[in-house]
Amino acid sequence: MRGRVQAALVVAGAAAVPILFWLSAAACCLVLLRRGLSDGLQVAVWGAIPALVWWYLGEPRTALVLLGALALAILLRQGWSWQRVLLASTGLGLGYVALLILLFDDSLKLLAAEAHALLPTVMPEVWEKLSAVEREQLQQMFAAVLTGLLATLLQLLALVSLMLGRYWQALLYNPGGFGSEFRALRLSPVVAIGLCVGALAGVLGGPTLALLIPLCSLPLILASLALMHGLVAMNRMSKFWLVGLYVMLVLLLQVIYPLLAVLAVVDSLFDFRGRAARNPG
Repeated sequence: MRGRVQAALVVAGAAAVPILFWLSAAACCLVLLRRGLSDGLQVAVWGAIPALVWWYLGEPRTALVLLGALALAILLRQGWSWQRVLLASTGLGLGYVALLILLFDDSLKLLAAEAHALLPTVMPEVWEKLSAVEREQLQQMFAAVLTGLLATLLQLLALVSLMLGRYWQALLYNPGGFGSEFRALRLSPVVAIGLCVGALAGVLGGPTLALLIPLCSLPLILASLALMHGLVAMNRMSKFWLVGLYVMLVLLLQVIYPLLAVLAVVDSLFDFRGRAARNPG
C-alpha cells in the first residue's frame, strides 16, 4: 500500500462489494501488520462503514470477518506463532457461534427445520427406522451443526484474510517470508491432541456439542496443508501434487477432510518434515 488514502479506498471499496469483503479484511490486516494498530484501525474504519450498512441490510459477514481478521492480526503482530493464532481462531469461532445464536437463532432454527424436513424425501428408508426421540435429536443436531459450519466459515475467512495480508506484506517487504512461515507450521502434540479431543467431543457429546467438530478440526486441516506444502518444497516436487490435493479436498471432502485432521495429529507426534530434513536420502 502506497499510503493510507489508497489503503482506505481499497478497504472501503472491497467491503462494499459482497463477494470481495474478505479482500477488505486482508487489506486491513496488511496495514495493521506493517504499520501497527493505530494505522490499521484508522483504515479499518473505512471498511466498517459499508460493513455496518450490510449488517443493517441483513448481511453480517463483512463486519464479522473484518473484526475477526483484525483480532488475529493483532496477535500475529505481537509475535504470536501461527500455532497460537490457529488456536486463537478456535476461540474466535466460538465467539462467532455465540453471536450467531444471539442474533440469528430463529433464522438458524428455521433453516435447520427446512433441512430436517427434506430427510424423509432424501433418505426415506433411514427415516422410517428412526424413532421419534431420534428424529428430535437429529433436528437438534442439524441446528448445532449448521451453526458450527457457519461459524467455521467465518473463522476460515478471517484466517484466509489474515494469511493473504501476511502474504502481501511478505511480497512487498520480505519475498518468500510467508511461504517459509506457512510451510514451517506444525502443531505441538498437546495442541493437536486437544483439538482432536474437542472434535471427538462434538461427535460423541450429543447434538449440542456437534458444532465443535468443524471449529476444532479447521486448525488441524490447515496444519496438514502446511505439512504437504512443506514436504513438496523440501523434496522439490512439482506443484501439481498440491493442485491435486486441493482438487481432491473439494471433490472428496468427506474422505480427505478427516484424513487430513488425523495426519496433523500424527505429524505433531512424529514431525515428518524434521525427519525428512535429517534423512534427505
